[in-house]
Amino acid sequence: MSEETKVDQNLESQDTQQELSQEESMADMAVLKKGDTVKGTIIKVDEDQAIVDVGYKYDGVIPVRELSAVPVGSAADSVQVGQEVELKVLSINDSKEKLELSKRVVDSEKAWEQLQADMDNKTIIEAKVAEVVKGGLVVDVGLRGFVPASMVERTFVEDFSDYKGRTLRLRVKEMDREKNKVILSQKDVLDEEFEAKKKEVISQLSVGQELTGTVQRLTQFGAFVDIGGVDGLVHISEMAWHHVETPSEVVKEGDQVRVQILKLDPENERVSLSIKATQPGPWQQVSDKFNAGDIITGTVKRLAPFGAFVEVAPGVEGLVHISQIAHRHIGTPSEVLEEGQEVRVKVLDLNVDEKRISLSIKETEEAPAAPERAPKSDRPQRQQKDAKIADEYQNQGLNLTLGERFGDKLSKFK
Repeated sequence: MSEETKVDQNLESQDTQQELSQEESMADMAVLKKGDTVKGTIIKVDEDQAIVDVGYKYDGVIPVRELSAVPVGSAADSVQVGQEVELKVLSINDSKEKLELSKRVVDSEKAWEQLQADMDNKTIIEAKVAEVVKGGLVVDVGLRGFVPASMVERTFVEDFSDYKGRTLRLRVKEMDREKNKVILSQKDVLDEEFEAKKKEVISQLSVGQELTGTVQRLTQFGAFVDIGGVDGLVHISEMAWHHVETPSEVVKEGDQVRVQILKLDPENERVSLSIKATQPGPWQQVSDKFNAGDIITGTVKRLAPFGAFVEVAPGVEGLVHISQIAHRHIGTPSEVLEEGQEVRVKVLDLNVDEKRISLSIKETEEAPAAPERAPKSDRPQRQQKDAKIADEYQNQGLNLTLGERFGDKLSKFK
């Protein structure tokens, strides 16, 4: 065989192999139609689109609006080069070599099924805040999810402007596929965790235990104090040893306070606390400050029919019996005293164990001199008049005649 013949045969063999290779490539190439689901790899990311290789004879395009169920600033916010994605064929035009794909549609279809399972199983899911809108937050859960403002935190939030981009831990609250509505809540997750922590904390508490807490809020009847995940109540009567009109006299929100546990009710998750129990009681100091016979200054706190209560030290009140208020007789203490009045009192008796002090006001004052008996001429006018009438009557009686005395009674003897 000549050399020329060999060369021709080799060329024919190469052409045949190339034709076979092209036929095999055409056979392996995907055949696509609208509505198909395909997998591909991101090969380029532009501002408004992503280019993807799906194994077709030309590359496909994912418009930025088809990358995510929630608005994104650019394609790079949703996908990266080299990322494998699953897509839905939206349209195909071989004559123009145009293949439009959607990642959003596939993600949304999968998300509905997953979210339904998450709601049924009460699964906690994580999602990033895509938008802050009126009334709440929009999150990306494979489709557009909404978190109402009241379901974001356990407490009221006035401004959500810094929530964009945050990752929230959520529970699916409500789903309506026909209306394309998904409602989620982070508050539910936080409430559950709070309750679990509360039970744990309460189980470790004991009556008489002292701890430091933070004043959370004030009410007319006391203050609620956070003692590490549990809010306990300090009743107004337990805020101080002295009488307290309103809790704000003693504490304000945010204050750090020392409290003692008075009562525990684990079943109802209630804790009763006391601030004053952690402080020295005023009666503990009374025996060192006062003795029977001392004259001290106090303030009238309350009036009662039987006497007046006088505060002689913060939280220490003694009783001035009505008989010890004035040297003269009085019907009620209000004839002489009024609440808030400062008075000098003498300590008559002191009993620290029973928390009683007997006081006297009149013994701090000099008793008035006894009045002298007034002479006849100084008697009251009425008394003088009565005496005059009696004298006149007596004098007239001495000057009467027998006829004037007995009248016509003598006529029968005529």
